[in-house]
Amino acid sequence: MNRNARFRQKLQDSVLMHAMSAHNPLSARLAAEAGFDAIWGSGFELSASQAVPDANILPFGQHLEMMRAIAAAVDVPVIADIDTGFGNAVNVSYVVPQYEAAGCSAVVMEDKTFPKDTSLRASGRQELVRIEEFQGKVEAACGARRDAGFCVIARTEALIAGAGEGEALARASAYEAAGADAILIHSRQSTPGEILSFVAAWRGKAPLVLVPTAYPQLRESDIQALGKVGLVIYGNHAIRAAVGAMRDVFARIRRDGGIHEVDAGLPSVKEIIALQGDAVMRERERRYLK
Repeated sequence: MNRNARFRQKLQDSVLMHAMSAHNPLSARLAAEAGFDAIWGSGFELSASQAVPDANILPFGQHLEMMRAIAAAVDVPVIADIDTGFGNAVNVSYVVPQYEAAGCSAVVMEDKTFPKDTSLRASGRQELVRIEEFQGKVEAACGARRDAGFCVIARTEALIAGAGEGEALARASAYEAAGADAILIHSRQSTPGEILSFVAAWRGKAPLVLVPTAYPQLRESDIQALGKVGLVIYGNHAIRAAVGAMRDVFARIRRDGGIHEVDAGLPSVKEIIALQGDAVMRERERRYLK
């Protein structure tokens, strides 16, 4: 099976699938090395890596090319976070085949207005589009895919927007009816109660997707036991880990007046060269340079 088919099968499987965020091929390779089933091509992380807000500021092409580079660097499926779809349903119908051609196995699209505001920002501007409008986007995305294994995941921000569980369930059901292969339900509450209530009330057949950024106490074993969730995404941990490590190392170098103390605790240059795929290049040199 190709990556798309493997992803679709795992999404429907009884065993919970897990995806780690990435903002470049190196972080994706490290996530795959750690054993994650898939890579979350995070719009938040890519925006952060470019030092701009997660508010549709980066152009579509920049995100697409990063997803292409990530997909080329790993063997596991890549899930592209395409925010609101870069426009209306017509735009979506042009965008989705490009992500598919770039090597992604799924896209996640959310039902907020363009330009979006990041979901976890305190007092953020969280405005939802009409249900019918987003159904059209889901239908356009499903109709545009060329490989039946490629998945379209609809993300409702109803809980993020404070619209309540009833609205979230109505939107999730409408998006499933429009053809969505899974429903991502998001919350920024610091405890999982809101999400657990939604999951218990969900009567659809489409598997659910959770992103427990705000409620980290919900473990994979807890999510697995719910029986309705096919995928858990760790949405921003790569960039947070990178920022934390760099901030610490940079501060220590300035404090120590050099790298004499910090250097021994860092990955070696040899390790970085290995992550770059040096062994593969050397083998190609051996075989092809005559």
